[in-house]
Amino acid sequence: MKKRNLAIGIGSALGAAVAVKMLTRQPSVEMKNFAKVIHHPEHSNFIEVDGATVHYQEFGNPADPNLILIHGYTASTYVWKSVAPEFAERGYHVIAPDLLGFGYSDKPASFEYSIQAQARMVMRLMNVLGIGQASIVGSSYGGAVASVLTLDYPERVEKLILVGAVINDRPMQQPIMRLAGLPLVGEIMTPFLLDSRLFMRHRMKNTFAPENRDLITTERIESVRRPLNAADAHRAVLKSARNWDADRIEQDAHLIDQPTLLLWGEDDLVIPVGNGHKMHDKVLNSRFVVFKNCGHLPMEEMPEQFVSVIDDFCSDPKGRLLAKSDDEMQVEN
Repeated sequence: MKKRNLAIGIGSALGAAVAVKMLTRQPSVEMKNFAKVIHHPEHSNFIEVDGATVHYQEFGNPADPNLILIHGYTASTYVWKSVAPEFAERGYHVIAPDLLGFGYSDKPASFEYSIQAQARMVMRLMNVLGIGQASIVGSSYGGAVASVLTLDYPERVEKLILVGAVINDRPMQQPIMRLAGLPLVGEIMTPFLLDSRLFMRHRMKNTFAPENRDLITTERIESVRRPLNAADAHRAVLKSARNWDADRIEQDAHLIDQPTLLLWGEDDLVIPVGNGHKMHDKVLNSRFVVFKNCGHLPMEEMPEQFVSVIDDFCSDPKGRLLAKSDDEMQVEN
């Protein structure tokens, strides 16, 4: 009887905690409330795309070559904070959008939240901004979006740069992603995990190489956590996981004709470097660069080298690189 009463008590307490969490969540997060702590707020813009408001940051002269930076799952323009201004300094017109459902873009309940839908949104953002063609940089899940954009709208992509890119559905085999796919379980756990600074720190330790974990600061944790801490963001994160559809990328990679640059961290635990080797084998006109002592986010872990190798690739009409192997990276043409 005591054990039964204890179980009932614990169950009631957990149920009450879940109810309180659900009822006290903010419906959404607005960037204007955090203007003093957002990176590069003077470069932020908002524009309507198919009835949804998209937040993007813009750097450089619109007359310069276009470079579009697409972030990964649960991320935002924050990941480009160091490299976006540097690309502009090197003569690029940089557009870094928050995908729908992430960062400070709208998170509409009616949006499909598939990789294909996000690629279509980026294409239509280009239309609204008057950008006919651009070189596309996609990180992780954003790499999947960039790949589908290239496959579906090849005339819009001059060159393709994939950074630790998702190329299949294997990330969905991770325990947390599998739980997120379960009805009700995902709805219950998502608000607690995305609001947890401890969980964020643990997740970031798996994202960065050991040599670069000093980048896991309170400021970074809060910048990643802040736009995710609302009911509409929780819904978007769940729907994105449940509509994950990336197997097509590995299957159709041989159809990509654009000069393609594959960038991977040697110590990437999120999307292991073997995925980069697969893409290099399948994409005929591709170059493969592996950053040593680097994890899943070379744009943050090795920003100078990251900007330099992409500039080298984009500056050459055929996307050629000088083959080299040194203490920081290995290049395979």
